[in-house]
Amino acid sequence: MVSRLPLQRRLLINLPLSLHRNLRFDVHDHGEPMFTSFVSKACKGPMSAIALSALFALVPGSGLYAATTPTTGVSTVAYSALINKFTNSYWLNGSWRASAGVSVAATQQNMAAFKVGTAVRTADGQIRTVTALKPASGALTVFMNGPVLNGNLVGYPNRLRVSTVASTLPMPVEPSPAPVSAPSHAALINKFTNSYWLNGSWRASAGVSVAATAQNKAAFVVGASVRTADGQVRTITSVKAASGALSVFMDGPALDGNRVGYPNKLSLAAGPALLPAGSSPIGNITLPAVKPVQLVGVALSGAAFGPSVLPGKHGTNYIYPAESYYKKYAEQGLKLVRLPFLWERIQPRLDTELDTAQLTLLTQSLDFAHKHGVKVVLDMHNYYRYYRQPIGSETVSIQSFANTWKRIAQKIGNHPALSGYGLMNEPNTKGLWPQAALAAAKEIRKVDRTHWIYVAGDRFSSAWHWPQSNTQLIADPWMRDPNNKLIFEAHMYLDRDTSGMYADKTETFAPELGINRAKPFVDWLRTNNLRGFIGEMGVPNYAPDAIVAMDNLLGYLRENCVPMTYWAGGPWWGNYILALDVAGGAEQPQLAVLRKHAATPNSCAAIGEPL
Repeated sequence: MVSRLPLQRRLLINLPLSLHRNLRFDVHDHGEPMFTSFVSKACKGPMSAIALSALFALVPGSGLYAATTPTTGVSTVAYSALINKFTNSYWLNGSWRASAGVSVAATQQNMAAFKVGTAVRTADGQIRTVTALKPASGALTVFMNGPVLNGNLVGYPNRLRVSTVASTLPMPVEPSPAPVSAPSHAALINKFTNSYWLNGSWRASAGVSVAATAQNKAAFVVGASVRTADGQVRTITSVKAASGALSVFMDGPALDGNRVGYPNKLSLAAGPALLPAGSSPIGNITLPAVKPVQLVGVALSGAAFGPSVLPGKHGTNYIYPAESYYKKYAEQGLKLVRLPFLWERIQPRLDTELDTAQLTLLTQSLDFAHKHGVKVVLDMHNYYRYYRQPIGSETVSIQSFANTWKRIAQKIGNHPALSGYGLMNEPNTKGLWPQAALAAAKEIRKVDRTHWIYVAGDRFSSAWHWPQSNTQLIADPWMRDPNNKLIFEAHMYLDRDTSGMYADKTETFAPELGINRAKPFVDWLRTNNLRGFIGEMGVPNYAPDAIVAMDNLLGYLRENCVPMTYWAGGPWWGNYILALDVAGGAEQPQLAVLRKHAATPNSCAAIGEPL
């Protein structure tokens, strides 16, 4: 018989008196007390995994539960975790749409409590078994057996509970995977190579990437046998869809991407069989340890002001942002800064040494950024001009432009705050830009092979017009080579003419407008397997519907691992309707959206690389 002594009493009997006041309980859905946390004064933090296990071990019978009567089904008293609050094309209220799984915070307590093989209870009362765990960017995805969960029933603001269930409560039976109708199905391996993939083959363990088509999803299911291009027959252990790709993981050692990767195919050898009880679909996969990718930032203007007064006087005609701006935005979570400057100031005469005073100001800005953990994209804010003369003209050669960037890289390239080099702000050349971009990028790579090179697009870098305005930008294979570390930079605004002037104050903005404006650029990146960046995007502070469209846009960019810097912050903006820093210092509504998305975990291995 299960003891009728109240659970709190039975726990306290077995604990030192000094720990009693640190135990906390709440009430389970069915009225039973539930252990929720333990706080130690000594460590001023959550109880360690070892201590938590020891606490559970104090209760007889290995499971932490108490029944009100020995004849009824046992309702559990268990550790629980709040489901994360996010919804997009892959998640619904923190519940994974493609298979049974939910996302919780990647705390030490959650990682200690949710283990492969652990029984868990969802908010709608289902009992499932944990089959795999995946931590990434502050979130812990807990995968379970059985069919997909309903995020509206089990997702945020509900909790996932660790449970020990009595035999009177039956475990749901794992349904057999659907039979595959076409054992001869084959899919082309995706063509991409980076630090995690080789010709579409996962470097860390056995897995390949194919297109996430309906046919591939139906054919490549857990338990199915597949044949690789070198004749090996493997069993699928897990499948994961993300950003238009389907990662198919298999048993056995890692595959050789040179032998089985693109342009080869993965073939279906036989339909799925049931996995052994207790097996873990992706338990053998170890994802790479990567730093969180900074996807949300701000352009800090000032140094590019006063272009009609050259070189101008610092503090009068232009100004570099003070340290306080880097501190402010770092504290808001915006740790990526695009820093505009003018070519004529850093190099007053073509093909000569860079100006020492300007280099000092630029370096000081990078020092401020480094102090506050911020990365900086240098932005030559010249619109494809030098003293109003276009690059490629008789007076301003492409080689002079390229040589200037080489000189900047030689002087700045070793700074720890540097993210990369923004070659040119908003060129509008009707086809002349690709040659200049290629020349400048190659010159930088002669002296710096580490930092990113941000390549703007023609037609003012418009994301909406990108595919038709940049047909020649990657014509040279060098511009498509991932080893050259290029990021393509688009700009976008939501007003009718995409200019960012927002001249019509009566204009309205649809919720999906930002996504629709960005999609041509993002689709182009995906089609060509390239990385991208939204260097400028801004909405007016007077339009709530534009703020909503911005919110939706940032979620879309996060799903595709495309970072952005908002236009704009920094000094001297006055009452500019897009600015984050205005006269009087009042917080602007755009900042709350940026702060929200900066704090939202992402599943990006790198810029443009969803895990």
